[in-house]
Amino acid sequence: MILITISALVSDIWDAGNRGEALAFFALAPLTGLTLGPIVSGFMSVQGVSWRWLYWLLMFFAGICLILISSTLPEAFVMHLMARKAERSRKETGNDRYWAAMAKQKSSIGQHLKHVLARPFIALFREPMLMATTLCMSFVYGCMDLLFEAYSVVFLEGHNLSMGLFGLTFLPIFLGGCTDYPLIFNTRYVRSQKKHAPHPVLPEKRLEVAMFAARMFMASFFWFGWTSYPSISLWAALIAGYPLGWSIVWIFLALFNYVADAYLFVAASALASLTVVRSCFGAGFPMFATQMFERLNSRWASTLLGFIALLMAPIPFVLFKYGPIIRKKSKYAPTKPMPVPVKEMTQADPANHA
Repeated sequence: MILITISALVSDIWDAGNRGEALAFFALAPLTGLTLGPIVSGFMSVQGVSWRWLYWLLMFFAGICLILISSTLPEAFVMHLMARKAERSRKETGNDRYWAAMAKQKSSIGQHLKHVLARPFIALFREPMLMATTLCMSFVYGCMDLLFEAYSVVFLEGHNLSMGLFGLTFLPIFLGGCTDYPLIFNTRYVRSQKKHAPHPVLPEKRLEVAMFAARMFMASFFWFGWTSYPSISLWAALIAGYPLGWSIVWIFLALFNYVADAYLFVAASALASLTVVRSCFGAGFPMFATQMFERLNSRWASTLLGFIALLMAPIPFVLFKYGPIIRKKSKYAPTKPMPVPVKEMTQADPANHA
């Protein structure tokens, strides 16, 4: 639920030109948890700290986040903001001519639940480009969670590292994602905005990063797999984590921005379906990871993942070329410019609300 809400929140708060910076942090967050978590828990295990302290730490962190969110985060959904402003205008002026479209909509609880719960999945199965981006991102997310099991087979069993040192093997992935961030401040996208102004930039512009990152993601698995022999220095397999972390953040960032730009006001529903499916992949992949890496060995298991990544790699290329054609046929992806911001809302025409 948090992932669904935050992804929609980012698309509501930041416009297309500034969303890249915000989403860079959002894309880095899952990678940070995956890579720093084993470091903390590994050294806690070495020091003999009770496993219960892991949950205490999570509770403290969640409490801090709750305080920050409750005290600093305002309502961001533009429809609610317009309804509030219209209501405030009616009270201040005594004029009933101020109305927002949302205030006129009346629906039962059943209709509301259908709208909230069903629309994300209806859109998912009706929208080829949403299905493609969801499949691509879900595979990347599943592989990200699978890495913990894969690394334990390679570095704990193969190289006999201690739990404390094992946690440090995730640092190259984290550093790859962090190095990624200063390079993705959307400078090319901002230049495109200025070039095309006042017209919006096509959502497919976001996919340029993913087209490069998809190939890097695929190559990282072959690199990691065929340098994971116990007879080869562990540094060879460790360094493969750097381009892997880099490519994961770039793919997340590009596809999140693409979905948000393509679906505009229904971006929350599109991102909700994407988040649910990728979370299922993240939960499912670790369930077979250990068996796969033990039975196939780390070389062939990584090669299998690399070939699956090879099959996924054309997705951003196909969407980049044919995305505008697909969007014209879409029911959920409007091709009109962004609507007028709340601060520019003017007095409504009474004829429109008769």
